[in-house]
Amino acid sequence: MDQEQKLKEVVRERYGKIAEQGKAENAASCCGATSPSTKVYNIMMDDYSGTEGYLEDADLGLGCGLPTQFTKIQQGDVVIDLGSGAGNDCFVARHETGPEGKVIGIDFTPAMIKKARANAEKLGYHNVEFREGDIDQMPVNDNVADVVVSNCVLNLVPNKEKVIGEIFRVLKPGGHFSISDIVLIGDLPEALRQDAEMYAGCVAGAIQKSDYLSFIQQAGFQSIQIQKEKTITLPDDILEKYLSQEEIQQFLSKQTGIFSITVYAEKPGEKNKKPKLSLEQLQASSCAPGSGCC
Repeated sequence: MDQEQKLKEVVRERYGKIAEQGKAENAASCCGATSPSTKVYNIMMDDYSGTEGYLEDADLGLGCGLPTQFTKIQQGDVVIDLGSGAGNDCFVARHETGPEGKVIGIDFTPAMIKKARANAEKLGYHNVEFREGDIDQMPVNDNVADVVVSNCVLNLVPNKEKVIGEIFRVLKPGGHFSISDIVLIGDLPEALRQDAEMYAGCVAGAIQKSDYLSFIQQAGFQSIQIQKEKTITLPDDILEKYLSQEEIQQFLSKQTGIFSITVYAEKPGEKNKKPKLSLEQLQASSCAPGSGCC
């Protein structure tokens, strides 16, 4: 097994366990994957609770932004959520796209898929489905989505450039994405960068901000903009697990920046008007046998 596959397996195993953790524990750690901090709560996540379409049972406290706040979803849109977890962003997106649209969540953790499908069934949504698969090789045809969203997920994937290429592939001409993610300015200490727990915790897998934006541009996207940016500060009790006091002081003095950014970009082309589908048509297309929806 190569290093890329090993990292994927670490993340898959870790997030299978995270699916059963509570929101408070996840929010007090790095994406739910590290030991909770006793000093800081909500290390990365933003508060969804006032967002229309929000379902508390689907909010595991794993995000680092609110991409759906900036996504410009319209009624009737087809939306894909990468790393959909228990379905939180999918249900918010469904509120925006309405019953005329469709939302597809993709996640490679079976426990998350199971939880998301149960939540969708509880809500009675027939135009929200969850597909198990890797986001660097999406189980979706070309030119399907009007909008792609993701919240603190690309940093968990070893080959981020490949994921960005996949986003370009699945978007329709004129479609766009809004993605929240963790990026760096400066280098992490080696002990943090090499630790599997910190990789699954969204930090060690982060890349340089300039590289992240360059990958988006090289994939062919245009109108690239940072919609929101905030600093992520790792509390001392988490740093102390990996670094000596001297190493912590060196790390802090180097002013390495860990940031959550929400990035927007568009796929070139003219966006076609979507025909309005009836509820019966949507149910027939979304819930066909074997489609994997609830």
